[in-house]
Amino acid sequence: MDYHIFDEVTIEQVKQAHMVDKKTQDKYNVKYHQFWANEKAGTVFCLIEGPNAEACEQVHREAHGDVSCNIIEVEPGMLTLFMGKDPYVEHGIVYNSDGSMDSGFRYVLVLDIVGKTNLLNHDNILKFILPEIQRSYAHVLIQKFDGHAIKNLSDDSIIVVFMDVNTALECAVELQAGFETRIEKGEWDVEFRMGLSDGQPVTMKEGFFEEALDFSKHLSLISDNGTITISNNIKKLSNFNRICGSNEKIKIVSERQKVFTEHFFKYIQKHLADSNLSIISLSTELGVSRTQLYRKTMALTGRSPLSFIRDIKMHKACNLIKRESLNICEVALEVGYNNPSYFSKCFQERFGIMPSKVNA
Repeated sequence: MDYHIFDEVTIEQVKQAHMVDKKTQDKYNVKYHQFWANEKAGTVFCLIEGPNAEACEQVHREAHGDVSCNIIEVEPGMLTLFMGKDPYVEHGIVYNSDGSMDSGFRYVLVLDIVGKTNLLNHDNILKFILPEIQRSYAHVLIQKFDGHAIKNLSDDSIIVVFMDVNTALECAVELQAGFETRIEKGEWDVEFRMGLSDGQPVTMKEGFFEEALDFSKHLSLISDNGTITISNNIKKLSNFNRICGSNEKIKIVSERQKVFTEHFFKYIQKHLADSNLSIISLSTELGVSRTQLYRKTMALTGRSPLSFIRDIKMHKACNLIKRESLNICEVALEVGYNNPSYFSKCFQERFGIMPSKVNA
């Protein structure tokens, strides 16, 4: 799939370009299948079948000269999950079921569930490792709202893609209400948080929907317990007031905060194993003073920079331990702790369980 960005573009222009591509494609053993276009955003995404990226690009170059900004390889299974199975296509244009043009933009929800334990018995530990009741409940609601869960190999969070922004937001709000009701009744003893953002299939990054997936994961980490954190675009594109009403546990991240968030996580992820990671180095990298860093991080997360970084480290450590591929000392080093005892103390403070007991 490739990605084009134009100052101005019309569907008719894209349709004409697609027709010329199809006249040229056989020469390079390439087949241009369909495209998703957004006139307002000026974006076009073409689905192509070919021997390599260079051959696909050469068709565009020879046919009309409008080469792409980026082109990536997409697995068929992921394509179906995100873009739908057997969409209606006419003259190369992909349409939604209501007859409107499909822009290619999708909505990604990340739900993170962490069970609590006080080490009273083995069952408590199992609930911490695998909060299956809550996950099953979430998947039932996801299906109700036509969401498609994506296999997640990086951590335990549930990742869901939606075709419609209102459906995505409605699902998040109903999940939140369902979890809160059961927690208040004492039926469940878990923490949960969600992130919801919009995104396009190809950007200047390498992966398919990689930018949207990363940002939604970051939004879930930013969230307080029980909170849904959404991108500003979700609010603008959805019937936000109707769906959310006076819900006080929904946080909206502005475009300026999004930029800060991306820079923050990029630096932390790069230096996660660095035991010398400091607030001074972070503030220098982000181009803000320590006071500004504190203020921005508190406004975004409700936590100080040190506390938030520790939460990111513990979240990563928890997922590494559950995979059982590293021992506790190795996990500690992966998240920047040279002292395994201190790491274990921090882990227990966060999750109520010693890391050595998680897979015991």
